[in-house]
Amino acid sequence: MIFLPKILHLNSLYFVINNCLHLEYLEIKIANKTRRLEGKFMSHDNTSSAISFGSRVRKSPFFKSTIEDGAKSFTIYNHMYMPTAYSGTFEEYNSLVKDVTMWDVACERQIEITGPDAHEFVQLITPRNLSECETGKCLYILLVDQFGGIVNDAVLLRLEENKFWISPGDGDALLWIQGVSVWANLDVDVTEPDVSPLQIGGPKSPKLIHKLFQGKHDDLRFFRACETSLDGIPLVIARTGWSGEISYELYLRNGDMGDALWQKVKEAGKEFNIAPIAPNLIRSIEGGMLSYVSDIRRQDCPYTIGLDRLVDIDQPTEFIGKQALKKIKKEGPKNKLVGLEIGGIELNSPPESPWPVLINGKSIGTVSRCIFSPRLNKNIGFAHVCSNHSALGTVVEVQAPHGIIEAQVSAFPWFKAERVTRD
Repeated sequence: MIFLPKILHLNSLYFVINNCLHLEYLEIKIANKTRRLEGKFMSHDNTSSAISFGSRVRKSPFFKSTIEDGAKSFTIYNHMYMPTAYSGTFEEYNSLVKDVTMWDVACERQIEITGPDAHEFVQLITPRNLSECETGKCLYILLVDQFGGIVNDAVLLRLEENKFWISPGDGDALLWIQGVSVWANLDVDVTEPDVSPLQIGGPKSPKLIHKLFQGKHDDLRFFRACETSLDGIPLVIARTGWSGEISYELYLRNGDMGDALWQKVKEAGKEFNIAPIAPNLIRSIEGGMLSYVSDIRRQDCPYTIGLDRLVDIDQPTEFIGKQALKKIKKEGPKNKLVGLEIGGIELNSPPESPWPVLINGKSIGTVSRCIFSPRLNKNIGFAHVCSNHSALGTVVEVQAPHGIIEAQVSAFPWFKAERVTRD
């Protein structure tokens, strides 16, 4: 419990938040009589941990705006602070599926690959066939190592003939790609540009984009990108995003203009009931959108997590991990990522650590993420299990902190990602 002065100034509150902010979901309120800063956590297992802000971890260009607009907790993602809660998981979910939302996802640090051999180099680091990736197109890709293990998952943007951006999940993908470039004997430069994405997601997002750009990008197709600007703010706009709803990402190309962009989007979005939110656990699980480190682990290969479509082992390029993936495909993966529908009480917070999955008391895997879905009125999630127990309908037990829960292997996604405007 943190005691505050009798008269609480905004700067005092900002100082408290800036120097000691609780992990997970934290609701901040000022008790009228006690003048205390009280916290309510999603998780009850750890109520004393805190995160300190300092120069060792980077702040995004939108950081100040997120604090002012109610960010209550943060995590560290790609060596940068990322908001994890504003109004709460379920409140933010409602905004996402009903209205329009804005997200600080500047932690998706872009990796820029340029040079005469840029296309050949990018094909070297991913098993997805890029032969039809023309300028202006985006693709979801996996980066794999020599054993077929997944180094990261990412969105690839081809902005020019010899200029690509890779928008990665959490990890050190930049260092890995730079390492590959050292021995690849190809003429490329691998750098991190001054680029910070701001995501806009929800069924009303096309209306907001129309208003912001006066209809200029109304015809932007799914997984396409182009350079643009907004009142002098340099951007790349893409029909990409991790929301599961109709999404756009505004890739800010000048970190000094973060607050200006945030305020313009916020002001324009007021008539559409815009709300700032964090990446939403519920909608991502409903939509089968996987999270690196949680659902996609370093030891997993594309066949383990059901992303066979992102591998072309018959293409002529000898991409990294090709021979290993050929072998795994022939023999079959030992483990599989499956969907789970879980019984018991409503799960209003995700596991802090993987929960064991059991059959007849024997461990066959672990739950990576799970949560209660209001639309489905059931608990859903993902689990890594032995392949011989991955069949749909398989009944298992989940060893949660509050007891054993019965669950069943299910297909996913439960709601497919939106691609077109809904009526």
